Amino acid sequence: MLNPVTTSESIGVYDSGVGGLAVLRALKAKLPGESFTYVADCGNAPYGDRSPQFVESRARDIAGFLTACRAKALVIACNTASVVAAHGLRDHFDLPIVAMEPAIKPAALLTRSKVVLVLATSNTIRSPSVARLCNTYAADTRVILQACPGLADQVERAQFDHQVTRQLLEAYILPGLAEGADTIVLGCTHYAFLGNEISRIAGPSVTVVEPSDAIASQLSRVIAVSPLPQGRAAATLFYTSGPTQQLAAFLESIGEPSAQVHALPTVGAQRQSGTSQALN
Repeated sequence: MLNPVTTSESIGVYDSGVGGLAVLRALKAKLPGESFTYVADCGNAPYGDRSPQFVESRARDIAGFLTACRAKALVIACNTASVVAAHGLRDHFDLPIVAMEPAIKPAALLTRSKVVLVLATSNTIRSPSVARLCNTYAADTRVILQACPGLADQVERAQFDHQVTRQLLEAYILPGLAEGADTIVLGCTHYAFLGNEISRIAGPSVTVVEPSDAIASQLSRVIAVSPLPQGRAAATLFYTSGPTQQLAAFLESIGEPSAQVHALPTVGAQRQSGTSQALN
């Protein structure tokens, strides 16, 4: 049986890799009294070209692990996992679940040219959820859906300023700008770490929409917010299905040098009566 390294309730945050750390940063700023358990499925990242069945299975297994860690809420800090698995997770787990979706609605309200460029993974781009968002909120807006293979991999390697990263960004952004896009939606949490380079390529007249703060606000609305702890700091634990030293090095590169990083146990879901238990 799994023995999670946690002693109190926390908020579970899950991503295919390191991209959700941008969301975690916003969550911690909005909810300083909360403890968090972050799971990075780096051993299986990126999810962009994985089958929907694989993504849904991993999401259920990791959600089961986080419930075993006494999570009081779950944030799916991954657009791909959200559009593929959020509905199923809400059916199987009795806790608040906040999911991501590309910020097409606010982008359609912000654009002046009525052309919006959405950067996302292949799975997110072709999902029914994105089609629904476009039809519902952007009927009078041209939405350019740009799949970005390879970009999340560069972020996983912490190669934010690498030449290959810049070349990929230019290949994915410049054609949309040439079509008149004045608003760019970051439809993958990994891309938040490339925000400065994206803004540089796009120029000052282009608005870049990144949803981390909106997700933090939504979470604060659906949970009972904990007060600031007295006499102790709110804790954050990190788990990864990849090498722990790799995630620790990434965390150090973004200003968290003392993070506790643990190996994610082999997780499987045992589903009974609408709940799940994580097993070794």
